[in-house]
Amino acid sequence: MLVPKTWDLPEEIRRRFGLKGAGHQRAMAAEGHLLLILHCLPLTQGRGSSQSSDPLGRRQPVFFWRSPQGRWRSDHRISGIQGLQQHVKSYETASEALAKRLHRAQWADDYFQLLQDIAPVELAAKNLHATLQAAREAVPEDRDLIDVRDWAREIERSLSLLYISTQNALNFYMARQAETQARLGTQSIKIGTRLNVLAALFFPLTAIASLFGMNLPSGLELQVGLFWLVLLIGVAMGVVTQRWVLDGRHEGLRGLWRSPQKAEGNDS
Repeated sequence: MLVPKTWDLPEEIRRRFGLKGAGHQRAMAAEGHLLLILHCLPLTQGRGSSQSSDPLGRRQPVFFWRSPQGRWRSDHRISGIQGLQQHVKSYETASEALAKRLHRAQWADDYFQLLQDIAPVELAAKNLHATLQAAREAVPEDRDLIDVRDWAREIERSLSLLYISTQNALNFYMARQAETQARLGTQSIKIGTRLNVLAALFFPLTAIASLFGMNLPSGLELQVGLFWLVLLIGVAMGVVTQRWVLDGRHEGLRGLWRSPQKAEGNDS
C-alpha cells in the first residue's frame, strides 16, 4: 500500500486496499476520516511534448486525507486543501493546452493524435469529478469540497466538448478532402470529354486527308474545287461525329448505335 504509514487512518480504510496498487479513483470514508485516491494527470504523446504515455495504461496515484478535525494532508509536497486544488488545476492546465492544439491542428494526423490524447485525460477527469462528488456526500459540511467538486465538473465538461469538437473537425476535414477529390475527378472527366470532342471533330477530316494524300496520281489532285468539296464534307462529318459523341442527337448515327442493342433484344 502506498498510503503514508504516518497517517492515522482507521483500520477499516486500510483494509480496503489491495496488494497490487491503489486501484481506481475513489473516496473512502470511515469514523470521520476521508481518504481520496486520485490519479495524476495522464501523460500524452502530443507533438512537441517530451512526455510519453504508459503503454499499459497505468496511472500514478496521489492521496489526500481529511482528518475528522477538517485538516487536509497529501502525500505530495503541497499539503492542505491547496494540494487538492493544485491537483485539479493540473487538469485544467492540460485542458487548455489540448484546446490550443486543436486550434493549431491542420491535418488528419493532428486531429487523430489529439483524440488519442484527450481520451485518457477526459476519462481521468470524469472519475475525478465522481470521486469528489462522493467525497462531498461523505463530508457535506466541507464547503471547500463543493468548490473543488464544481471546478472538476467544469473541467470534465470542457474536455468532453473538446473531444466532440475534435471529432467534428476530423469529420469535416475528411469530408472536405472527399469533396475536393470529387471536384478534381469531375474536372478530369470534363477535360477528357473536351479532348474526345476535339478528336471526334477532326477525325473524319484527318482520315479523308490521309486517304487523298496518298501518292497515287489520278488527276483529281489537280482539281481545286474538289479540294474544297472534300474539306466541307470532312468538316460536316466531324460536326456530326461531335454531336454523336456529346449526346447522340443525330438520328442516323444514333440509329446505327442502337441497332445492335435492338438486335440483341430481339434475339432474347
